Amino acid sequence: ATRTKSADVERADSGIGQMAARKWRNRASEMLSSLQAWEAHRPCTDCGERDLPVETDMQNCNQRRADLCEKCCKRRTERKESVLEFVNTEASYGEDLRIIKEEFYLPMQAAGLLSQEQLLGIFSNIQELIDLNESFLEILQEEIDQAFDQGDVDLMTVCIGEVFLEFVNMLPAFQTYCLQQSSSVNMLNALEKEKELLRIFLNVSQNDNTALRRMNLRSFLMAPLQRVTKYPLLLSRIIKATTEYHPDHGSLREAKSRIESHLEHINMKTKQEGNTWTLRSFRQDSKKKREVINIEMRETALKTVGWLREETRFVMEGSLQLAQPPDGQWVKKGSKTLKFQNMQVLLLVNMKRVSESSLESAEPGPVKDAVLVLIRDKNNGKFHLLREPLRLSNCIVSTDPDCDDTFELIEIRREAFVFRDSDRARTHHWFRQIRRYSRELGSWKKRRNALPNIMISTPHTRP
Repeated sequence: ATRTKSADVERADSGIGQMAARKWRNRASEMLSSLQAWEAHRPCTDCGERDLPVETDMQNCNQRRADLCEKCCKRRTERKESVLEFVNTEASYGEDLRIIKEEFYLPMQAAGLLSQEQLLGIFSNIQELIDLNESFLEILQEEIDQAFDQGDVDLMTVCIGEVFLEFVNMLPAFQTYCLQQSSSVNMLNALEKEKELLRIFLNVSQNDNTALRRMNLRSFLMAPLQRVTKYPLLLSRIIKATTEYHPDHGSLREAKSRIESHLEHINMKTKQEGNTWTLRSFRQDSKKKREVINIEMRETALKTVGWLREETRFVMEGSLQLAQPPDGQWVKKGSKTLKFQNMQVLLLVNMKRVSESSLESAEPGPVKDAVLVLIRDKNNGKFHLLREPLRLSNCIVSTDPDCDDTFELIEIRREAFVFRDSDRARTHHWFRQIRRYSRELGSWKKRRNALPNIMISTPHTRP
C-alpha cells in the first residue's frame, strides 16, 4: 500500500509514469557514469592535456593537484623549489656580505689596522651591494609571503623575473666590484705581509670566530663574484619549470639576457685593463652583443655627465640621423637639402631622490636635469662623443607640419640640430619625450610654452 501511494504521488506530482521514471533513472545513471569518466580524464588546468591519473583516492593531494596532470604537477614542484632556491641563496649571499662588513671591515676600522683609503681599496663598494641585497631580498620575501597568504602554495603568482628587472640597477654595482676585485686582492696580500697586526687579526678571526665558518677574508670577498655568475643558472632553472604562457616567462628570459650581457661586458673590461681572470663566459648572440654595446654607451654617457648612477634614468636610447643646418632656415628648405649622419643618441634624466635610499624601488623625485648625449659610431673599439651633452634646460624643441619626418633642437645662443629616425612614428616619439623634459626645466619656458620666440604661433608645434 505504501508503494502504491508513492507511485500515485509521483504520477500526481510530476506526471511521470513508471516506465518513463525508469528510463529517466537509467539515463541519469548513464549521465553520472559519463561525468565520472570525464572527471577521471578531465583536461589539466596547466597544459590542457587529458593524462590525469585515474586514482580518485589520493588523500595526500589536495584539490589543486587533482586538476593537474602528472607532468604539470612535477613542473610546479620544480618551479617552487627553484623559486625558493633563488630566494634562499640570495639570503645566504646577503649574510656573507654582512659578515664582510661586521666581522672584518668595522673591526679593522675601529682598531685602526688600515686607513680609510686602504679599506676602500680592499672592500670597494661593499656597502652599496649590501643595500641592494637587503632591498632586493625584502621584495622577494614579500612576494613569497603574499603568495602563501593568498593560498598559492605553488608560488605561481611569484614573478622573479619582474622583480629582477626592477632591480637591474644592481648589475652596474656588481660590475664596479668585479672590476676592482683583482686590485683589492693584491692590496690585501701586500698589506698582510707588511702589517703584522693585520695578519694576526685575520688568522685569529678565521680560527676562532665561529661566524666565519673557518673561511678567510679572501673567500668572503669572492661572494659577489660568485653570486653574479650564479644568477643566469638560477634563472634558467626557473625558466625551464615555467610554462610559456605564464606572465613572468618573458621577464625571466629578459632578466637572464640582461645579466649575461653584463657578464660579457665585465669580461671585456677586464681584458681591456690587462687582467687575466674572467667571469663565466656565455654563448653570444646578436641580442647580447647589442646589449653589451648599450651598456658601454650608458657608461660613456654617465661618465660624461658626472651624475650618480642611482639618480640617473635612461629614458630613450638608439640610433638617430642628425644634421646641422648652416643658417637655421631648414623649415623653409625642407629636409631634402640637409646632409644627415648616423648617431647614437641617449636621453638621460637626473631624478632627485625623495629619500636617502639609492635603490630603484624608491619613489622618484622631480627632474633636476635632462641631457642628450650624442655618440659617434664605434671606432677603434671605443665610443667618442660628438660634442658635450645638450642640456635640455637650454634648448628649444620644435617641429613643422611641412617637415613632419624631422624635428629641430636649438641650443640657445649656440647651434641647431635636426633629428630624424628611419621610422616616422619613432621620430615623433623622440620629439615628444625630448620636448616634455625641455618644457619641465626652466621657469621662462613654462611662461612662454617653451617657444624660442613669442612671435612663433603654437599651431606649428606638434600636439
